[in-house]
Amino acid sequence: MTDPVALTADLIRCPSVTPEEGGALVLLQRVLTDAGFECTRVDRGGICNLFARWGKKGHARSFGFNGHTDVVPVGDEAAWTMSPFGAEIRDGVMYGRGTTDMKSGVAAFAAAAIDFVRNTPPDGAVILTITGDEEGDALDGTVALLDHMDAADERMSVCLVGEPTCPNTMGEMMKIGRRGSMTAWFTVTGVQGHSAYPHRAKNPLPAMARLMDRLASRELDQGTDHFDASTLAVVTIDTGNPATNVIPAQCDGAVNIRFNDLHSGASLSGWLKSEAEAVAEAFGVEIETRIKVSGESFLTPPGPLSDLVARAVEAETGVQPVLSTTGGTSDARFVKNHCPVVEFGLVGRTMHQVDECVEVAQIDQLKAIYARILTDYFA
Repeated sequence: MTDPVALTADLIRCPSVTPEEGGALVLLQRVLTDAGFECTRVDRGGICNLFARWGKKGHARSFGFNGHTDVVPVGDEAAWTMSPFGAEIRDGVMYGRGTTDMKSGVAAFAAAAIDFVRNTPPDGAVILTITGDEEGDALDGTVALLDHMDAADERMSVCLVGEPTCPNTMGEMMKIGRRGSMTAWFTVTGVQGHSAYPHRAKNPLPAMARLMDRLASRELDQGTDHFDASTLAVVTIDTGNPATNVIPAQCDGAVNIRFNDLHSGASLSGWLKSEAEAVAEAFGVEIETRIKVSGESFLTPPGPLSDLVARAVEAETGVQPVLSTTGGTSDARFVKNHCPVVEFGLVGRTMHQVDECVEVAQIDQLKAIYARILTDYFA
C-alpha cells in the first residue's frame, strides 16, 4: 500500500515556493510512472505542471483529481518553531509549508489512485492534473493543463479538487462552487497646490473618499440559495504624500469584490466604471479605472457528484459534509469549464500560517475517503 504520510513528507521537503518546482513534480512523476500512469509534463511560461493518466485515452468514464504542489513563501523563518521544509512530526502532527495547502491532499489522492488501479483496475481512466502555479497568477498552471487536454483530446468526466475545505473538523464541509473574485484600482488625478490655498488646487482626496464611500455603502445583494451575500472591501487608499502643507495631485485606491451568481465580472465592472465617472464629473477630476477579474462565480448543482463525495466522507468520518460555496478562489474555477467539479480536503486552519501543520491521522483518513470515492464511482 502507498503511504500518503511518507509521500506528504517527501513533498514537503521539496522547496516548491511559487514558481519554483522544487523537485515535487519530478518526485510525483516518478512515483506515478512506476505505478503504470502515463505522465506528461505540461510546462508553460516558466511554470511546471504534470498530467498523469491511468487507463485508455478518451475513455467514456474518467475520474479526475486536481491539485497543486506550489506553496506560498515561508515568511519570517525565525518565527517558525519547526523547519518549514523539514516535515517533522511531533505528537502526531506534521509541520511544514504545504502540509495543509495542499501537498497532503496531493499525496492522499495520488496514493489512493495508485493503490486503486493496482488492486482493482477499473473499466475507465483515472486522471491527475497537478500544477505548480495555484498560489501565483495561475495563468500557466491548471489553465495550461486544461489547454493541453483539449489539444490532446483528453477528458475528465468529473473532477475532485483536493484543496482544504473543512474549517475545524475533518469531514464537515465540501465545496460545490466558489464566489467570483475581482479587484478594481482607481487613480484620481487633480491639481497639486498649497493646503493654505485649496481654491487653487483640485484635491483628489475628497473625490476618492466619496467614491470609496459610494462603493462600500452599496448592498450588492442579499445572497442566493447556495451563496452568501456578495461583499466589497476597500483594501487601500494611498497618496504617498508626507507633507501636510501640500494638496497632492493624485490618490490611488482599490477595492476587492467577492460576488455570487447574481453578478458577473462584466456587470460589476460596468457598475464600478459608472460610479467612478459620476464622482469624476461631480468633483471635476479625472479617474482612471483598472479592473482584474480573477474568476467568475460558479456552482456545481447538488447531484450525483456531490452525493458521491458526501457519502464517502460520511462513511469514513461519520460526519455529513455541508455543501458550501464559501472561501476564496481555487483552480476549480478553471476546471468547471471542462467538467463538473467539487472540492474536498483537509481542515485548513493553519494554511499559509507560520508553523503550518496537519494531523497525520487526517492524511490517512483523506486517502481512505478518496479511495472510497474511486471505488464507488467505478462500481
